[in-house]
Parts: sequence; structure tokens; C-alpha cells
Amino acid sequence: MILFRKFRVLILMVFLIACSMHIMIDLLPRLERRSSSACSCSHTPSEEPQNWAKHRAKPGSESGWPNKHTLRILQDFSNEPNSNLSSHSLEKITVGERSEALKRFEQLTGDEKRHATRHSTLKNAVVKGSRLSALFEHPLYTRPLPPLTEEDTLFNVNTDIRFDPKAAENPDWNGEGKDGNYAPTGELSSDSYPNWLRFHIGINRYELYSRHNPVIDAMLKDLVSQRITSVAMKSGGTQLKLIMTFQNYGQALFKPMKQTREQETPPDFFYFSDFERHNAEIAAYHLDRILDFRRVPPVTGRLMNMTKEIRDVTRDKKLWRTFFISPANNICFYGECSYYCSTEHALCGKPDQIEGSLAAFLPDLALAKRRTWRNPWRRSYHKRKKAEWEVDPDYCEEVKQTPPYDSGTRLLDIMDMTIFDFLMGNMDRHHYETFEKFGNETFIIHLDNGRGFGKHSHDELSILVPLSQCCRVKKSTHLRLQLLAKEEFRLSALMEQSLQTDTLSPILIRPHLEAMDRRLHLVLQVLADCIEKEGYSNVVEDDMVTEGMNTGTVPQR
Repeated sequence: MILFRKFRVLILMVFLIACSMHIMIDLLPRLERRSSSACSCSHTPSEEPQNWAKHRAKPGSESGWPNKHTLRILQDFSNEPNSNLSSHSLEKITVGERSEALKRFEQLTGDEKRHATRHSTLKNAVVKGSRLSALFEHPLYTRPLPPLTEEDTLFNVNTDIRFDPKAAENPDWNGEGKDGNYAPTGELSSDSYPNWLRFHIGINRYELYSRHNPVIDAMLKDLVSQRITSVAMKSGGTQLKLIMTFQNYGQALFKPMKQTREQETPPDFFYFSDFERHNAEIAAYHLDRILDFRRVPPVTGRLMNMTKEIRDVTRDKKLWRTFFISPANNICFYGECSYYCSTEHALCGKPDQIEGSLAAFLPDLALAKRRTWRNPWRRSYHKRKKAEWEVDPDYCEEVKQTPPYDSGTRLLDIMDMTIFDFLMGNMDRHHYETFEKFGNETFIIHLDNGRGFGKHSHDELSILVPLSQCCRVKKSTHLRLQLLAKEEFRLSALMEQSLQTDTLSPILIRPHLEAMDRRLHLVLQVLADCIEKEGYSNVVEDDMVTEGMNTGTVPQR
């Protein structure tokens, strides 16, 4: 009996010790915050990674766990269905906070505002007379859109409205004019909005951005150069993604580098078990632009300092706790996600530098709702089971009789997406999204392209099944594909030149570029077989009915 009582006492003591240790670990960040705020040292985390836990942040900066960011006018991307129904970001705001966000933008200093509203293009912009500029001057790439009404634009903005600092109860703030000087009236016109906001205002029924919009290049440069003010993990998805917030209140989705450009997906890997590639996100944006779809949100590469730009500015305790120093004395972290977030799959810098892709956010769902659609040719995501379209050769006939594919341009847009995915080798297109305001008569947004460009030595012909089953394509798409197959407009050369403008260039190795040329000829061969079998007029839908204009509402047969 005495031995039993001693055993119970021992168990109780172990339990109390465990509880005490748990409480101490939970309070550790607060204790570090207090110690760092009292410290007068000027330690730079990236210089001495061994002592980073002792120096959480520098004095004068946003140290410890800052207050929740009040601006959230953007929505993160999602791999999950119904991603447009709710926001998974840790920095979500309500519509009522939008005015507060505008006030905060008005409170920027003159230098910060000048930096936030510049409209210069990338330093490596394509020179006049190049192959790429010649492509964009081709008649197929200069056809105007139909006249836009209020129903055709995502946001209706009165360009005559100016923000008055007196109305914002901030009489000390001065606006900046177009010429870079401060406006004497202290007002800020819509032309001086930050580039990410101007990108949102330009979205319409037919495109995410116009062909020659200088705001896009300026926004990409912002994503590379803007100071990062906060970092949070994006919930959901199989792999780690980070939400970056910048000093001009813009936001982007950061996908860190997991594999080198030379690493091919092993032949025995399933499409859903492969790593996502940051360079695939970058290349997908450039390919989408060259195909003239303009349905991928702008993406750029950036070399990150993991200590200064991620660890020291994050407000996500769960993310912060996953940082550690590897045996090679490199800074590493792994975050939290469904599958590949553990010390075995940690992301390590050299010693604290890591590259990744930054994809500009679309407008927040509270301001511009999006609808998520299940891709009719979605794969089974099972090691043994096959999807219905894989076993039924007449599957497309069922799709054609199902809304919204029985009218409008939706089925043709699916064919565009199929061609886009095949050129990249992307098998992971399970859902797609559209802006709810435009109903069914609008384009498909090509989100989440990280599993493209995994195999350059293999062409996955199953991706082309929708095209071969339906035998339908837009005339404008067919003509552009034929143009890109010509030697003077060779797709691989255009991609190589376009990708040179990215800060992480080279983005793709030569075998991937050559694979796109090979796959382009395969697409044209499938269309040629369809035309031979069913006739040109039954395969190629004329979306160029009005000369020089895309009506965007061609009825399906």
C-alpha cells in the first residue's frame, strides 16, 4: 500500500512538472519580447543566425507580436473547394475597415507615397524591336475589347473623386500629384493609387489586366522591392504558403523554393504527391500572357532574407516556432500544412537566403465575390480509381448538356485552360474560379499552377483529353497557336525572352523550353485531327465575328 501511494505521488509530480514546462514554453515569446524591447543592442539577425532566438527583433522596429494588421483588401488563393466563400488569412478585415485602410495609406510620408505610386517598368523590360514586342504588335494581339459598361467592370470608380485629408481628419498629410510633386490641395487622385489597387480597378469581364498596362510591370517591381511588414501562414492546402503584406498595404502569396530547376519529377510519383514549384508559378504567368489569355494573376520571383523578411516580421506564433538552425548552420523553417511541413521537409536558406514566387492577390471576397467550380475533367486523386472521363469516350457530350457548359463561352474557356495546362504539363487542375459579378459570361481564372513544369522528358497526353473528346476551340486561340508554332514567333524563344525580365532568371532550363515547342505541335495535331474528322466550322468557334473585336459571348452549338 505504501509503495502504491508513493507511485501515485510520483505520477502527480511528473504531471505538475509537465504542466509547468508547457506554461513556460507558451510564455517564452512574451518574455523574449520584453527582453528585446529593453535591449539597446543593434544585433542583425542575419549576421549571427546562431543567436537569433535571443534577439527576436531590433529596437525601433515592429518587435514581438505586433497588433493585427488592419488592412485586408485582398483575398488569398486556395487549393480548396469553396475558397471564395470565406477567407483563411490571419489578417482578414471587414468591409467597414476599408475606410480605415485608405486613411492609413493617406498617412504615408511623401517618400513612401512616391515609392508606392511609381509607374516605372521593370529594369529588364523588353526592348523595342524584340521578338516579344513584335508578337504583341501582331494584329491578333491588338484586337480591342467591346465597349465596357458598368456591368462589365469589377469596380465602378469615379476618377474625378479625390481623397481629401481634411475629410480623413489628417490635415498634416499632403497628396502627391502625377508629376511626383506634392499637390497644393493635399488631395490624392485615383491615378495615384498604389499599383496593386490600380490592378484591381482594371479587372473586367474579359481580362484580369490589359495587354499593355504599365501598372502590371510597376506592381511586379513593387513585389520585388517593397518592404515586407508582416508574414502569416495561409491555412489549407497540402504545402506551405505564406501571405506577405507590404509597406504599401499590398499583399501577395509566397511559395518558397522546394526543388532546383534541374530536378525532374520522378516517374513513379503521382501528380498529387509532387512538390509545388515556385518557378512554375512564375513561368505560368509569362506563358498565360504570351497565349494572350491574361487569366493568371501577375507573379514574380524574389530572393528573401528568411531572418529579416520572414522570421522577424511574422505575427504567426506557429510559424515562428518552426524556425531552427540546421547542422550546416543554415536558417530553416517548416511551418504547418497538411503533408510536407516537418523537419524532414524543412525549407533552409544559404545561410538565410531563400528564393520563391510572389503572386499578387485578387480583390478580397468581401468586395468581389468569386465562385468556385469543379473542373469537369477533374482527376480522381486516387492511386487506383479512374475518373468518369477516363473511361467514357462520350463524356464530353454529357458536359455539353450541363449548365454552364451548354451555352456561352465556358466550354471554350475550358479548352483554353486545357491547352495552357498541357503546355506546362500540369495535371493538378481540380477546380477553377470566376468572378460572381459577371455571371457565366466571363473568363476562367487560372490559379495555382505550382505543379507545372515538373517533367520535360514526358508529355502527359491525358491532359489533352478534354480537347480530343470535345473537338472545340476558339478561332482566336487556334490562330495564336499557329502563330506561336512559326519560327519567327517560336514559343520557346518568346518564353525565354519574357522570363529574362524576372529577378530570379533563368526560370526554366532549356529542356522545359523545348518541351513547350514539342507540346504545341501535339496540340495543333489534335486540332487538325478533329478538323479532318468533323470539319473546320464544327471545331473552330468564330469568336472574331466583329472585325477586330472579341465579342466574348459566342453561343455554343
